[in-house]
Parts: sequence; structure tokens; C-alpha cells
Amino acid sequence: MPKYTQLRKTWQYSNEFKAKAVQLTYLDDVKVKDVAATLDIHPFMLSRWRKEFREGKIVADKRKKVTSLTNEKKEMDRLKMLEKENARLKQENDLLKKWQRYLAEQHQKDLDSSRDTDES
Repeated sequence: MPKYTQLRKTWQYSNEFKAKAVQLTYLDDVKVKDVAATLDIHPFMLSRWRKEFREGKIVADKRKKVTSLTNEKKEMDRLKMLEKENARLKQENDLLKKWQRYLAEQHQKDLDSSRDTDES
């Protein structure tokens, strides 16, 4: 087992961040996995935060104004839409590349066959 010379960095998140992340998971049509991916945290960590939130261990600071969760949901929906569009465009690009290869092969076959008839 390798010996580490430097300490590993562990991230510490504020209670505000945790509470906001948990609140995002309670929105309609939002999955824990999607919120975790958007916030770049592990889904298991977010599930643990949800449990701690239910138990009252994580409480949002009531003195600070919490930003609108609808804006967060809109941003997540927009991100999903862009990911779908990106996947569709990649498929189209792959299809066009295949078509281009096919046309190049056909053109090469036509050239080869015209050379064969010229040599006869």
C-alpha cells in the first residue's frame, strides 16, 4: 500500500449548501442523482444529507434569504435539455461521417471500375 506524503483534501460544505441541495431534491420531477451530478457531489452523500435534514441535524439559516428554488429547477431543466440536444447532435454527426465514408468508398469503386473498362 502506498504511503501518502500529503494529506488528502476533504471538502467541507456549509449547512446552507447542504440544506439548499436537499431542498432541490424535494422539487417535482427532480432526481437525487441529477442534483448530485449538477452539484458535483456523490449521490450517497446527498442521500445522507437528506436523512440528516429529516432528523433536524441540518437546518438552513433562517436569517439569510434563500434564493428561489424555481430558478434552480429551471437551470437543471435547461441543462437536461442541452444534454439531450448534445447527444442528438453527436448521433447526427456520426451518421454524417458514416455517410461521407460510404460516398468515398462508392467514388473509389467507380474510379476502379472505370480504370478496369479503360484497360480492356
